[in-house]
Amino acid sequence: MTKRIETVFESVKVQGRAALVTFIMANDPDFESSLEVLKGLPGAGADIIELGMPFSDPVADGAVIQLAGQRALKSGGSMKRTLAMAEAFRKENDTTPLILMGYANPLYAYGLEAFARDAAKAGIDGLIVVDLPPEEDHELQKAVQGLGISVIRLVTPTTDEARLPKLLNGAGGFLYYVSIAGVTGAARADLGKITPHISWIKGQTDLPVAIGFGIKTADDAQEMAAIGDAVVVGSSIVQKIAQMDVSAPDASPVLGYVDGLAAALKRSL
Repeated sequence: MTKRIETVFESVKVQGRAALVTFIMANDPDFESSLEVLKGLPGAGADIIELGMPFSDPVADGAVIQLAGQRALKSGGSMKRTLAMAEAFRKENDTTPLILMGYANPLYAYGLEAFARDAAKAGIDGLIVVDLPPEEDHELQKAVQGLGISVIRLVTPTTDEARLPKLLNGAGGFLYYVSIAGVTGAARADLGKITPHISWIKGQTDLPVAIGFGIKTADDAQEMAAIGDAVVVGSSIVQKIAQMDVSAPDASPVLGYVDGLAAALKRSL
């Protein structure tokens, strides 16, 4: 576990609340607007930030994030620009964990060793590669070894006793619990069904568990905070970004929305 991630979870545990993990797509709708939102997220209450890596075929994402990826690519989004955005963020913020989230193809196209080196230089703390299962991520694990970058694994409501040990082997940072069967931005999770499963998972590992997919409102976030160590909100934030006026971008509505999510988690104390 990288120090920044570890520090956040230690801090929120002392506060008695869950961490707020926010997702945005790098370069959506353009580099400058995206960077403005990124820089403003910690002040709005984001404890950890997931930065999406634009990709043309995001099979695990719903329409909202698919469109964000298309906007990002259309405005020149690339892995190099994603890392440049992270590096620009790190010049002003050396405490908030940055997690790159996306798909394996851009990493392999960049070259895993070069990517790992440049990601570490840019201040990246973790990676979530949604289409790279543990059976196939040994090359990535080797590339990031010793660089302080955690490989964060996905667990789901169907993860069982046979599967979980394979996911935990080599996992770092935290576990990302995909709370629904479907794509990002889909229906809400059934709290009654996932609560005992998350409790069982937490009994098998010391890694924090962050719950994502289907969390759209402050009430959703507050509800999931009762059973997870963190809640992840993505599609609803990205939808707010989609409503920005690109001719005169203003991040305040996006950041105001995130502030409301953060306030809900504090109310759950």
